[in-house]
Amino acid sequence: MTMNMKQWVADVIASDKKEALPVLSFPSIQKMGITVAELINSSDKQAEGMKIIADSCPTAASVSLMDLSLEAEAFGSTIRVSDDEVPTVIGCIVSTEEEADALKVPEIGAGRTQIYIDAIEKACKLITDRPVLAGVIGPFSLAGRLLDVSEALMYCYDEPDMVHTVLQKATEFLINYCNEYKKVGANGIVMAEPLAGLLSPALAQEFSADYVKQIVDAVQDDNFIVVYHNCGNTAVKTIDTIVTNGCLMYHFGNAINMAEMMTHVPENLVAMGNVDPAGEFRNGTAESVYNRTKEVMNECCKYKNFVISSGCDIPPMSPWENINAFFQAVDDFYAE
Repeated sequence: MTMNMKQWVADVIASDKKEALPVLSFPSIQKMGITVAELINSSDKQAEGMKIIADSCPTAASVSLMDLSLEAEAFGSTIRVSDDEVPTVIGCIVSTEEEADALKVPEIGAGRTQIYIDAIEKACKLITDRPVLAGVIGPFSLAGRLLDVSEALMYCYDEPDMVHTVLQKATEFLINYCNEYKKVGANGIVMAEPLAGLLSPALAQEFSADYVKQIVDAVQDDNFIVVYHNCGNTAVKTIDTIVTNGCLMYHFGNAINMAEMMTHVPENLVAMGNVDPAGEFRNGTAESVYNRTKEVMNECCKYKNFVISSGCDIPPMSPWENINAFFQAVDDFYAE
């Protein structure tokens, strides 16, 4: 469904009662009785899962899987898949300048990318009452998985040219990938750039923000937005590099104080967060999730541009009692 997404963002800010927008997709496996491995390999199951969540949860938008192994796998990385955890990348495929130069930008459709594109196309036909947002990884987070996450941070100091070579190829691929999502009807993407949340402001600008902006400039328009996600603990320190990357919506993790973050986000941009996905949604109780949700809302809802959310992707086996308690807390907060 085509929507003016810039107007949608403005409407979200203007609304007195805002619908929550958690990163909620993987827990659909519990309602479908399938494994994570089955979900990530089936476009039908992904679309069905998104529809189930849209039908059972009053979310502002429907959000696809935050699978940060997908794009690295398309480049040739090895991934580890399990039945009840989000897939992860193992090892690295670039460790020298020569390997960076030789790295090929994959065709769209490599690895599982076509499955995810098909899933969004199907979801867009099933979900017509709210925007549908696909999930992609951010440029530095993708480069980090190709270079090895811990090594990538050191390479920014020791081998910056090699990092930039990988970043240029990652960015080219991500622009192409986002445009495919746009073609099949997505209203936007949620770009997960958590690795940038470990960088200093200067490095965050050079190795993340400049490339994020390239992607935003290439793909964002009236009908397609980029939502930026950063769950790192330096996000407040690097906020000046973040809010200038051209996105209209920002999503932050529970490693930072959301109330403090809200003082740094311009009022014409939406900021979302940040109930702990592991500590609360997965390992808390319905009561603790309820209380924490209201706590964050009490601290942050005085800002018109704040939307309550999870701090990151809600883990696949998070109890649905906890997820439901989150939405109940949102309802009760606005009822009061």
